[in-house]
Amino acid sequence: MSTHLDDVKKYAKNPVNEAAVASLEKTYRLVLSKPDTRYVACSDKAELETVRKNFLEKKLGLSGEDLDASIKSVCETMKATRSKSRLTFYYLLAEHHGKLDTFA
Repeated sequence: MSTHLDDVKKYAKNPVNEAAVASLEKTYRLVLSKPDTRYVACSDKAELETVRKNFLEKKLGLSGEDLDASIKSVCETMKATRSKSRLTFYYLLAEHHGKLDTFA
């Protein structure tokens, strides 16, 4: 977990919720183990739509027009990193929407 925790700490605005990082790692263990799903490609519209539908809408129970804006914001936050960790990306989205307690 230390690799994921260190990555989240690079981008999180608030002190990192380590329990949420551990829970995300456990929840998405299979996804994170595959090279083709370990990262989020902000240039891939289909992938961003999947993040919106599967994570923001289904997992976090969110809806509304601001979801795309929050995805764009996380892409901007992580723009310096070519390989954007899916776990970090999801953590930042959950943090943005005040939903880290879903995983803690």
